[in-house]
Amino acid sequence: MNRTVSSHLELDVTEPAELVFAVAASASHGVERERFATRIDGRDLSPTEHSDTQGTRLHRVEAPVGRLVLDYDATVGTGSPARVTDVERFTYLRPSRYAESDTLAATAAAEFGGLDDPAQLLVAVSSWVGTRLRYLSGSSRPTDGAVSTLLAREGVCRDFAHLATALLRARGVAARTVAVYAPGLDPMDFHAVVEADIDGVWRVVDPTTLAPRSALVRIATGRDAADTAFLNVLSGRATLLDMTVTATADWLPADDLDVLTSIA
Repeated sequence: MNRTVSSHLELDVTEPAELVFAVAASASHGVERERFATRIDGRDLSPTEHSDTQGTRLHRVEAPVGRLVLDYDATVGTGSPARVTDVERFTYLRPSRYAESDTLAATAAAEFGGLDDPAQLLVAVSSWVGTRLRYLSGSSRPTDGAVSTLLAREGVCRDFAHLATALLRARGVAARTVAVYAPGLDPMDFHAVVEADIDGVWRVVDPTTLAPRSALVRIATGRDAADTAFLNVLSGRATLLDMTVTATADWLPADDLDVLTSIA
């Protein structure tokens, strides 16, 4: 399966800023064609690329004051399902800022205490989150975590992902949040899903069920949204003015939610 993805961002930089973008397809994919361009008031900027241990490709830009425009597009082939390392398992069993698995331990035990098989637990948690929450654009704040989402009973994709991640960790299954391009998603945007350790392989679920999992393109992988945001303003001041995301595939597969699937 070949997928074509793109993102267009416009920012108003009002103080010289150090910006880090995570919009490029992960190094785990076979990227066949790619373009990454940044300009400030029409002048080209030269970003520096850095890759983390999860394959996330970060682009750092030192931007002066002005109107910054970023354009990224790529054609992406398929790769292999990711194996789980010991360090990853340790890392993604721990509570994190937006996935407070320690706080939700009692809730997870009450809802899923009878499920010992990790694969069955993964499906059950994803279904539970998807049916308990209402998907509502603009309903959550950037600082909301899994606990706030559970209390509000509504959110967007990152909120669904954080709650599922926290519940899985609370039941002893390593889980992490992944930012993706999602062919078939409507309305189109950056999307957030969950990966869990099932028999040593990272398997993906999308509690929102808004896009077929086997068509997803990995961008950033981490503990939660703190590690996977498409933009971090490390210093200075910059405001997002406009954003357009596209993702298409040469064919969109059906998604059997009972079948274990990996991002590849």
